[in-house]
Amino acid sequence: MNPSPEPPPSHVRAAFGARDAEPELIDGGPVWKCGDAAVRPAGKPAEATWVAKTLDALDVDDLRVARPLRSTDGRYVVGGWAATKYLSGRAEPRHDEVVEVAVKLHRATAGLPRPRFLDARADLFATADRHAWEEGDADLDPDLGGRLFERYAAERKPVALRPQVVHGDLFGNVLFAGDAPPAIIDFTAYWRPAPYGAAVVVVDALAWGGADQGILGRWAHLEEWPQVLLRAVLFRLAVHALHPRSGPRSLVGLERAAARVAELL
Repeated sequence: MNPSPEPPPSHVRAAFGARDAEPELIDGGPVWKCGDAAVRPAGKPAEATWVAKTLDALDVDDLRVARPLRSTDGRYVVGGWAATKYLSGRAEPRHDEVVEVAVKLHRATAGLPRPRFLDARADLFATADRHAWEEGDADLDPDLGGRLFERYAAERKPVALRPQVVHGDLFGNVLFAGDAPPAIIDFTAYWRPAPYGAAVVVVDALAWGGADQGILGRWAHLEEWPQVLLRAVLFRLAVHALHPRSGPRSLVGLERAAARVAELL
């Protein structure tokens, strides 16, 4: 059993203007609602500061963006925590709308420079990403995705699209609140072609979100779609094979999604 997450301490809440707010865990965490603030762990200050500055500058039509909050002394990160303005909503299985968010968002981020912190990122997601794009190697558990990775990796062909800043984890992280525009509350940055963010959403939705197979065709107008989808499949297979909490049951949906994508190649 995973231990219950600890709420932000009082000095952190005070720094972000929520001294007297009672922390409320949002959807199992790790984000806490503290009055009008959403406070989250920020173990990597350089990355958290980049996210805050990026969210603060983003302006996308029909998209709500969680604006960062500065502390009373002007910092984005205090004691390993960062905060944004709280936005209402919940993740919902509105998969095509999440893909549309990805497309709109990546038009807006097309001109951003490559974040310097990406070079130092060494977590399993970064390792899986580099392995999927043939920029590094990883030792994958064959029974938890490694064998499938090798099968589908043989279908890779060069992708000629220009890399840019993309959000690589939008599935389950776009919030909906009735008829209000969808909301993004964080940014998981990768340096990949613009359609890749949409492709990861589609693969996740097929694997674990109950999306219909038609979602593959509805977004087939995106550039180099089959090969970008393949990279998204390889990324998720590598993550699954590396993640300590993966198991055979969680691989079933991903195997099904991979087979559907392979039909397009």
